[in-house]
Amino acid sequence: MDQLNSFQLKLGDGSEIGMALTLALMMFSVALGLRAEHFRFFKTQPSIFFAGLLAQLLALPILTLGLCYLLAPTPSVALGMILIACCPGGNVSNLLVLLARGNIALSISLTASSSMAAAFVTPISIVFWCSMYAPTANLLTEVNFDTVEFLRQTSLILAVPLICGVLVSAFLPALAKRIQAPLVLLSSLGLVAIIVIACIRYVDQFFILGVGLIGIVALHNACAFLLGYLAAKTVHANIPSTRALTIEVGIQNSGLGIVILLTQLGGMGGAAAVAGLWGVWHIIAGLLLVSLFRSRRVLSGMKKLPAD
Repeated sequence: MDQLNSFQLKLGDGSEIGMALTLALMMFSVALGLRAEHFRFFKTQPSIFFAGLLAQLLALPILTLGLCYLLAPTPSVALGMILIACCPGGNVSNLLVLLARGNIALSISLTASSSMAAAFVTPISIVFWCSMYAPTANLLTEVNFDTVEFLRQTSLILAVPLICGVLVSAFLPALAKRIQAPLVLLSSLGLVAIIVIACIRYVDQFFILGVGLIGIVALHNACAFLLGYLAAKTVHANIPSTRALTIEVGIQNSGLGIVILLTQLGGMGGAAAVAGLWGVWHIIAGLLLVSLFRSRRVLSGMKKLPAD
């Protein structure tokens, strides 16, 4: 596992600029799709809404910190775990909630809200929670990590495109509606290209490192899903809302984490392996969870059938 701390993911000269532009485009396209109705749960069901938001933004990083102390992973692996926990929910969660017959409106509200918050909260959250785990804090010190510069650059890349997207959506709604889908596709293709290039260039390293980390990633992800479920039960959410909260907290925007890692954190190997594995595993685990939810629905319906 010493390999994890020494290995660095590099995609070539000038790649940081391309990745930063991809990240900015991603945030801009997300903001173009934001509508007032996406935040209606703030007024109609505030307890459920805030339970989901706090579970994502606060409880998941705390849980992750606890796992770091419990499992004592190498510093770069812990960095990857913390980085993922500090990212907002991923858009794939909306599809999974739909497949699970969950509360899709709540899912969209939480994804939109966490994405908005990410522009301002994520950089600070990463710095704060990394400082709370000594091995990772020491690792960042060893690589001369500049906290102020990280906050400045990351906030700039995340916040400025988001604000611009919100302004375009508010004052030029027709234009926003017309260009959003193509820009979402373009930013998604850019992200896929980054991941594919990384996988091709470092396929051997990823295979070796991934085998040793899959257990940590699976446990971390399972705990995130459980956290979402418990948050829903705490506020007595109904079944569709419980499914939405469970999936929302367990599905994180690992793509955002990977780009932040590559552009701002030097592509540390352990962190890169965790973020990449999470991006694959949370979809597999999410689909398994969807199957569980749907099977429970079928079994519940069968119990209501009259006996012969």
